[in-house]
Amino acid sequence: MDEGKLGKIYPDGAIIAREGDVGDKMYIIQSGRVRVTREAHGVEIPLVELKEGDFFGEMALIEREVRSATVRAVGEASLLSIDKKSFLRRVHEDPSLAYRILERMSRRIRELTIEVAQLKAGR
Repeated sequence: MDEGKLGKIYPDGAIIAREGDVGDKMYIIQSGRVRVTREAHGVEIPLVELKEGDFFGEMALIEREVRSATVRAVGEASLLSIDKKSFLRRVHEDPSLAYRILERMSRRIRELTIEVAQLKAGR
């Protein structure tokens, strides 16, 4: 991966975060796309594709758990990473940042709830 001016550039297929690894930062996609996958019974299952302006890995800043999914670059992707200390400093400077992140997390939970309900109804 090449160093960008404000982040890192990941080539196509590069793993940015791996399911099961300890996470200590979140990422903001500056350009390009990433695919989020999870392994189940030895099969990699695609969950979502994220694009410029989206973020991922925020749970690593809130919980002390391992990564819940693997994230790979789809084509070349430029990402900015933020560690917990920098995140907390930014939230202190601009509390609305935390609110915007909570909004997106809430939307993701709502979408997952709908998806789980649809899967259960299809049984």
